[in-house]
Amino acid sequence: MKSKKSRNLSEFLKDKQTILMMVLVLGSIILISFHGISQGLDLKGGSLVQLQLEHPVDKDTMGIVTNVIDKRLNTFGVKDVKVRSSGDQLVIIEMAGVTAAEVEKLVGNPGVFEAKIDNVTVLSGTDIEKVDDYKAQGNSWNVPFTVTTEGSKKFAANAKGKAGSKVYMYLDGNLTDQNAPELGEELANGEASKTVQVQGTANSPAEAEAKAKELFTVLKSGSMPVKVKVIGSITISPELGDKFLNGAIFAGLLAILAISVVIFVRYRKPFLAIPIVITSISEVLIVIGIASAIRWNIDLAAIVGLIASIGTGVDDQIIITDEVLHHDDSAKSKKAERRRKARTRINVKNALFIIFASAGTLIAAMLPLVYVGFSRGASGIGVLTGFAFTTILGVLVGIFITRPVYAKFIELFFD
Repeated sequence: MKSKKSRNLSEFLKDKQTILMMVLVLGSIILISFHGISQGLDLKGGSLVQLQLEHPVDKDTMGIVTNVIDKRLNTFGVKDVKVRSSGDQLVIIEMAGVTAAEVEKLVGNPGVFEAKIDNVTVLSGTDIEKVDDYKAQGNSWNVPFTVTTEGSKKFAANAKGKAGSKVYMYLDGNLTDQNAPELGEELANGEASKTVQVQGTANSPAEAEAKAKELFTVLKSGSMPVKVKVIGSITISPELGDKFLNGAIFAGLLAILAISVVIFVRYRKPFLAIPIVITSISEVLIVIGIASAIRWNIDLAAIVGLIASIGTGVDDQIIITDEVLHHDDSAKSKKAERRRKARTRINVKNALFIIFASAGTLIAAMLPLVYVGFSRGASGIGVLTGFAFTTILGVLVGIFITRPVYAKFIELFFD
């Protein structure tokens, strides 16, 4: 016959909650291995730039602004760009490899393009249909583009008979090149042509490349409905991010060690610390796995939330342990044993009720932070979103998955 411990182990491994937890832990490990973890700016390094619009705008206009900024930065070749609104007048940009000054140069102006002949606008940004790759050779550069049918007709009508006239091209009211090109005979015959190009010269090949790339980026991304300016920026080096990450990992390991010591001192049962530590690690893996699946950034605030949820988890496990272990029925008869097991189940239910009530209070306290954080983005109190969201996620994983598994383990092996 199987021993009592073997039967209990078999029952524990066949329990639905145990199977669910093992599947989720395995799935989380696979997700983390293949998807990786989206690290916040304070862990991976990079720049955070805060932009302010010249006046408050509605939701639709803000959507256009963030879309144009995102498109400009991606077209320019900026890596790991994340653009989001914060309220009705602020935009937050997270990125790597670009300074705040370069961002302001790219997005600080609306990007309104105009071409004029004899001070008459013959083309505008809305007439541009497609922008081709720019070319820079020596100190000269050009950005070819295709205009719409209506735009080509408008240009042809205004350019007819004006061969040799200067074609002045402006970006946000500034000439793109002081040496404006002259209108050729082939473009002054009144026939519509859809192919146009902006050209100019610079003092060096590097400057020519930079001018062409900047103009190409602005034309391709379109104009913004409102001016913006940089009002703040933070840059964190990858090396400093690594130090933050190592410090957070060390703090987590130190917390687990402290938990083990406290459990041993309280119960004088070294083996009891093992399921508590395993449960806590499982909880962390599941939370990080979910974050990996939804591409939620793990930053320092989120790590603090993760540690906080581990702390509440250990509190809950101590409640369960006390309810199960602290009883005074020492009778050995079968009837007394059945009575003890029945009471153990009741005690576990009582413990879980306390845990659920406590979790509900904690979640209710965190929800305002989540709401304010999502509505305000990364400014002000919004930086606490990662902390609140991760804490809530950890608590939910605990009360629905890991706490019941731990309760089952204690019920079977320590009663």
